[in-house]
Amino acid sequence: MGRILVVDDEKFITKSLKQHLEKEGHEVFTADSGDDGLEVFQAESPDIVILDLRMPGMSGMETLEAMKKSNSEAVVIIITAHGDIGTAVSAIKLGAYDFVEKPFDLDRLSVLIKKAMETAQLKREVNYFREEKYDTYNFSNIIGESPVMREVITLAKKVAASDANTILIQGESGTGKSLLARAMHYNSPRVVGPFVEVTCTAIPEALIESELFGHEKGAFTDAKAAKKGLFEVASGGTIYLDEIGDIKLSTQAKLLRALEEKTFKRVGGLKDIKVDVRIVATTNKKNLEEAVRNGGFRADLYYRLKVFPINLQPLRERKEDVLPLAMHYLQRFNKEFKKNVTGISPTAEKLLLNYPWYGNSRELRNVIERVCILEDTEIVYPEHLPAEIIEFSGIESVESAAIAIPTAGLSLKTVEKDLVEQALKKTGGNQTKAARLLGISRDALRYKMQKFGLL
Repeated sequence: MGRILVVDDEKFITKSLKQHLEKEGHEVFTADSGDDGLEVFQAESPDIVILDLRMPGMSGMETLEAMKKSNSEAVVIIITAHGDIGTAVSAIKLGAYDFVEKPFDLDRLSVLIKKAMETAQLKREVNYFREEKYDTYNFSNIIGESPVMREVITLAKKVAASDANTILIQGESGTGKSLLARAMHYNSPRVVGPFVEVTCTAIPEALIESELFGHEKGAFTDAKAAKKGLFEVASGGTIYLDEIGDIKLSTQAKLLRALEEKTFKRVGGLKDIKVDVRIVATTNKKNLEEAVRNGGFRADLYYRLKVFPINLQPLRERKEDVLPLAMHYLQRFNKEFKKNVTGISPTAEKLLLNYPWYGNSRELRNVIERVCILEDTEIVYPEHLPAEIIEFSGIESVESAAIAIPTAGLSLKTVEKDLVEQALKKTGGNQTKAARLLGISRDALRYKMQKFGLL
């Protein structure tokens, strides 16, 4: 049951509606003027308002406008006399849910209230999920302390708030193109519309045009009914084309027309369909430029998309972001897996900074997730990190061993075996502690022990 506000200057109506609705289990508030009704509306936030059009002082239409200004999602049912039908229709255009004529049937009103309550509940759920998405894809969740990332975020905010309908995000896999695309949608005027994601590599070449633009019944063998394309579904919002370079040339021509004229035809259709949609396309910059040069991607489409290019640099070129990202992921996975990993040791930090991160922030996220799942520790030490990070050639810069090479030379294999044996002896055979002494993971230590016949 819900909270209902009845606003009418006729006390008989407010009293009878209050009795009837309370019998049905609703909580009911009443007001006998527009001014009082607006005050109660703002204080109590009812689910539904039943509002009379004709009242002395502040009219029903003025009250409706004020309520909608205060809360655009307000669900308002208008009460009107037979002669005011035209005004009631105007109220619907202003955002009223529906209207009932006096004298009204209480049973019919109850049915209308039930439907209105379902609408109010649906609006609350939509707003909840929208706010949840906004929190998830807020620009504040894009971590970057390097100057280049700060510039990217500043540019993305400006473009998101603009009327731009084409945006091209370029960068290697794992640099955060998808996160940035979503942040731009959920922090733009288009947030009220849908965000439709299309992974171009996942759709067979023969179906991509039908998926994007839809088809009419009988357009091809399996087209047993007409179907809307994703462009129609995304109208009013954003369509995100991931790896746009994989779209075939014939579809590129149709895509260019949709961008330039904001219209297209379904496959097998004759009617132009008009849409208002923002396209955010992502690609590996090098691959798309090569495709343009090789004739695999239309140059006119490329430059149409490139009106607002945003370039995401690889993580290895912005080392300032590695540790802030790692701590961000630690906090995230602590919450998700109910762990308490509070920090990263200096040696482990150096290892993370030395590693080239060819998989970019996605690879770093996976490493931190693995640590939080597998390790029971408050501090991330080198032995908690994957072997490839520890054994990367840059590890030599972490610590320098004071070993003098004799004139006659020495065997590196012998020295390595001796160091492993010393570490095991010093730790009483504890492999985890021995690995920590050597600055490697336990898996890497066991590999070396097996290699030297020490297992």
